[in-house]
Amino acid sequence: MQGYDLIGDVHGCGATLAALLEKLGYHQRNGVYRHPRRKVIFLGDLIDRGPRIRLAVNIARRMVEEGEAHIVMGNHEYNALAYYHPAPVGSGQRWLREHSPRHNRIIQETLTQYRDYPSEWEDNLAWFMQMPLCLELDGLRVVHACWDEALIEQLYQRLPDARMTPEFLVESTDPDTQAYHILDRLTRGTSIPLPEGVHIHSGDGFTRRSFRAHFWARQPQTLGDVVFQPDNLPGDLEQRPLSPSEVARLSYYGPDKPPLFIGHYWCEGIPALPSANIACLDYSAVKYGRLVAYRWSGEQRLNADHFVWIPVPQEINDQPRPWEIDFE
Repeated sequence: MQGYDLIGDVHGCGATLAALLEKLGYHQRNGVYRHPRRKVIFLGDLIDRGPRIRLAVNIARRMVEEGEAHIVMGNHEYNALAYYHPAPVGSGQRWLREHSPRHNRIIQETLTQYRDYPSEWEDNLAWFMQMPLCLELDGLRVVHACWDEALIEQLYQRLPDARMTPEFLVESTDPDTQAYHILDRLTRGTSIPLPEGVHIHSGDGFTRRSFRAHFWARQPQTLGDVVFQPDNLPGDLEQRPLSPSEVARLSYYGPDKPPLFIGHYWCEGIPALPSANIACLDYSAVKYGRLVAYRWSGEQRLNADHFVWIPVPQEINDQPRPWEIDFE
């Protein structure tokens, strides 16, 4: 095998995923995309928002089950599991993830597209539970949002294969638990609260009172040293010094560590490397950005020339293509 093709957040852009796989040299045999010398690693967030969610899930799942791909769990797969899992008796809630207007909005497109396929959706929820929260393979590392050495060591001690159990899922919804901190950091990364009364009207339609921070600044001094999202911080907040408590919230992944691949952060523009050993592959495909892959062949120092992508212009909107797989 020559290496791995790592693919960022698909978010239901199933036809675009099929186009990217073909661009990478994968072809269908017996309903599964295969390559003679390479395998795929999906970085999670297959579901929600996009127009071909079932197609995206079925392409990825068939590849994983046939040994043609690996996958890690994204926060959207986790959210779906918590949304459908009953809360413990006496908790005062019906579900682990509250069915609030905000949460309903995030998962609505997925539920709509699976409305006529309830048993398929139930089966996919069971498959989501099998997704590991991180991977270490042949000299590379993969996690959806943030590689935190200490928390991943704690995860391995509890779950050597990094796959959640139902008990871990229930525990992970309680902010006072170890499972919560592991799950939150690995699938959502670090968020730093904005000052009281300050908020961001995000490009995805949500109002946010925190911002996403990265984890490869060695000695960050200001908010601008760690912000990692398309939305700018209001006013002159980027120049504001980080407080000791904010610095304590941050993880750090140094340049001496193995190559690491992440998604989650809905970058924009031409794919670029934030660090010589880190690649973010989420380039906002579902918001008419790019569905991005990185072709890794064992190099320890990553190369931006190894990015491969399919642009998703708004006028195309991931429309069905003649060669789209039929999963009916």
